Parts: sequence; C-alpha cells; structure tokens
Amino acid sequence: MSRLADLAELVRAPAALTVPGDVLSGAAAAGALDRRTPALAGASVLLYWAGMAANDWADRRLDAVERPERPIPSGRIRPAAALGVAAGLTAAGLALAGAAGGRRAAAVAVPLAATIWGYDLLAKNTAAGPAVMAACRGLDVLLGASVGPTRGRDGRKAPPAAHGLVRALPAALTVAAHTWTVTALSRREVSGADRRLPRATLAGTALVAATALGRPDPVPVALAAGYAGRYGAAQARVLADPSPARVRAAVGAGITGLPALQGALTARAGARVLGLAVAAAAPLGRRLARLISPT
Repeated sequence: MSRLADLAELVRAPAALTVPGDVLSGAAAAGALDRRTPALAGASVLLYWAGMAANDWADRRLDAVERPERPIPSGRIRPAAALGVAAGLTAAGLALAGAAGGRRAAAVAVPLAATIWGYDLLAKNTAAGPAVMAACRGLDVLLGASVGPTRGRDGRKAPPAAHGLVRALPAALTVAAHTWTVTALSRREVSGADRRLPRATLAGTALVAATALGRPDPVPVALAAGYAGRYGAAQARVLADPSPARVRAAVGAGITGLPALQGALTARAGARVLGLAVAAAAPLGRRLARLISPT
C-alpha cells in the first residue's frame, strides 16, 4: 500500500481531477461529445501523470535541496523507476488516444506529449516555461475536439474535423491563459514573489473569467464567478504578503480551481449539466490536496 501511495504522490494523483475537464470543454465547444470522449479524457490523465513523474525525475537534484520529502530525494522511489513510470504512462496515453480517436486524436496527442516532455526537460526553468506549460493545457483542450464535430451547427452533416479544432480554439486559449498565470506563480513558490507578478496574474485571471462567460447564462456566469472569486482571492493575498507560503497557496488555488473554469466553458457551449459535473471536481480536489499536494 505504501508503494501505491508513493506513486500517487509522484504523479500528484488527485490533481488529475483537473484534467478531464480540458477534453470535455474542448469536445463540447466543437460539438464532438460522444462515446470517444471518456477515452480521450483517460488518455489526457495518463499523459498528465506522465508529465508529473518526468517533472520529478528532471528536478530530483533540486528537490534534494528544496523538497527533500518528495518521493525521489527521500529514497522512496528510485530515479530510474520514476523515469520508467513517466515513459510507460506516456506510451499508454498515446495508445489510448489513438485507439479512441484514430489519426485525428494522435495528431494532437503526439505534440501534446512532446510538449509535456519538452517542458519538463528543457523549458521549465527558462523564460519560456509558463508559455510552454500553457501550450500543454491548450493542446489538451484541443484533444477533446480532435475527432471533429458529431454534427454541424444546423444539426445536419458534420463539417470536417478541422472545423472542430477551430471552434474549440477560444476554449483552448482561455485554459492556456489560466495555466500561464498558475505556472508563472509556481516559479516563485520557494523564493516568494515580487508584487508585480501577482498583480499581472490577477489581471489575467479577471480576463480569463470574463472570456469564459460568453452569452448571458446563469450556469457559466456562476461557475466563472466562483473560479475568479476563489483563485482571485488567493492572488490578492499574495499581493498583500508575497511570501512563499502565500504563493504556494495561490498556486494550489489555481490548480484546484481549474474545474470551475472548465465547467464554465463546457456550460457555455450548451452542455450545462456536464459543465456542473466538471465543476464539481473542484471541491473534491481541494479536499484531496490536503492529503497529497498538487504542486
């Protein structure tokens, strides 16, 4: 059992609750919600877990100094085993995406996997880091739209799959922008932040929430307001006190608050009940984050 707990900590297992909403919001925006969508969401989770394991493998020496309690520096998981987990989960995620959505899904899943590994191994500690991580989440949204619409806007013959990607692009950009704010803050979890950073991310959060509203509709409005209120409040506390602890709390709020944003985007596309279900992962994620840190 302890071995499973160590693996769950390595891949930040509870944080995966924030992942299916990417695919669901992309599929809803593209009109592509069908029996393939759950499998694509599963592939997305596998790729997310792979990225977490690869991240800890790449950061193992830094973590030995800054976070010695993590599974690799504490000796609970060997570096080679962590790398093997990351590679195995990547292969499984790509295989599942291909089996569910064929070439169209693979055409998005392969760049997504490459971007995840590129972030962990190359971009994380560079100025491009937040943008690369944002691209990961944006591609994850497009994975849900990759199989193409199941119907046209007139309810008749479906247009080409590329039209679905275009229709899902605004949702992908919205999730990517949110991800940029969280990633930018996460780079200051140990050192603390200059107040200019939370000021910029807070402005970004307000813009993201406004983008998620779409046409007046009580469901996406309520979900977007909830997202902005919780995550925005955490960033406001960083403005008042930019200490490492406050920054880590804001990063956690950004991660666990993402389902509310995804739910707003899903509901905005017309899938209101599904949007509420996606958003319901947020409070569960906050509870599980007390057991295993999402950062």
